[in-house]
Amino acid sequence: MPSLVPRRSARIVLVDDDLSLVGRANNLLASAGYTNVSVLDGGNPAWQAEGFLLFSGSGIISKAFGELVEHERQTPHVDAETLADWQSRGVPHVLVDSRPLAEYRTVSLPGATDCPGAELVYRIPEAVPNSSVPVVVNCAGRTRSIIGAQSLRDAGITNPVYALKNGTMGWQLAGLDVVHGASNLVPEPSVAGRKTARALAAKVLENDAIPLLDVDDLTMLTTDAQRTTYVFDVRQPDAFERGHLPGSVNVAGGQLVQATDTYVAVRNARIVLVDEHLVQSVMTAHWLSRMGWEVFVVNDAGARMTATGPNVPPVLCAPAANAQPIESKALDAALRDGRCVVVDVGESYWYRQGRIPGSWYAMRSALTRAVDGLSRTTPIVVACGSGSIAPYAASDLLTHGFEDVRWLVGGRNGWKKAGFAVDIVGDGDDDLIKTPTDDMWYPPWARKEGVEEAMMQYLTWEVGLLESVAKETYVRFQV
Repeated sequence: MPSLVPRRSARIVLVDDDLSLVGRANNLLASAGYTNVSVLDGGNPAWQAEGFLLFSGSGIISKAFGELVEHERQTPHVDAETLADWQSRGVPHVLVDSRPLAEYRTVSLPGATDCPGAELVYRIPEAVPNSSVPVVVNCAGRTRSIIGAQSLRDAGITNPVYALKNGTMGWQLAGLDVVHGASNLVPEPSVAGRKTARALAAKVLENDAIPLLDVDDLTMLTTDAQRTTYVFDVRQPDAFERGHLPGSVNVAGGQLVQATDTYVAVRNARIVLVDEHLVQSVMTAHWLSRMGWEVFVVNDAGARMTATGPNVPPVLCAPAANAQPIESKALDAALRDGRCVVVDVGESYWYRQGRIPGSWYAMRSALTRAVDGLSRTTPIVVACGSGSIAPYAASDLLTHGFEDVRWLVGGRNGWKKAGFAVDIVGDGDDDLIKTPTDDMWYPPWARKEGVEEAMMQYLTWEVGLLESVAKETYVRFQV
């Protein structure tokens, strides 16, 4: 919540059919100093009964925006069969996947190199062999392909640029093979390449009349008691770790455009974007401003990026003091000796993709129910993806009466980084899943059955979003 709603006086409406969860959330927000919290009377059913729309899925506004961009700008595309034909005949082209590296590793196209969305204008001009080679941008479905391809076109790159129609899903529906585990990333440009990228972005900055801010002006915005301001560093995580503005939040620019509702909860807020090159921030602002946001770009960030280290989201409260940490090496020894139970409360999809051997899964909101069969003296280690959620889940168990509870420092990611093996959850491992896994939406390729049908449903849903979103009066697209 401190990241999603940084201003404590912002109006918040909680929605859930489960009044117990709403009550817990309300109490937590009040104790953390949020002063304007309401509960939607009757929840979603009451909203729908009044004739208002409900939507399924996530990133609704962003994906509808992508469809409008393609329609209005006539973004060129190639289909999977054409691209496969180019590959089979050796037709020169550059194929880039505009998703984050983790998604690209999960499933990608043969010959594709990863280049997350806001990095395209920064990295691609130097990566193409000459100005006549076509560039094809793909993602999982449609939005990031469209926005990525149109970004290069809007920046004035002279190569022919295409979006891959329906992305990896369209490729798979065409019966073509995909790749798992790829890790190729378009490298950062040289000094000359950065100069080219800055020149392209400078034209976008001028054409869009994107307002610039000095770092010293930021304090005035972020301390405004009447208006919410977000400050996002839109570079890749490794660049952020090397140096960033104190107080900025790291969100890759392509994801900020693709899934704005994941990072920006307050409507009509101001968004301030940061990078040291005035490329990734400018291209992100190029799209967010067209989505209706008031956007600024920091002009003099480079020399002021004095903070180092990974992005650590602020939290509302500290976990219980008696929730003790454990390092991966110590956990490995405990597992070998059979001295503990490991419960994973992270995102269920990523747990299935690579769990700590011997661990089982429980959704955090149902955690205490999942462990009721264990003795209260059982040593338990709680894990999650990054280690950020686990201390709080450990506190829940201590409150529930368990006596020996620890949480894994660095989570599953830290476990893998330390060199320890992970297991994939297979079809016969349902006994490892102790609660429902409706904590997140599962992409079509993660389904156990009906994958092609799910892909077709997803693509149909995505194309159809614009018609529904256009009825919402608060949406102000300006393509």
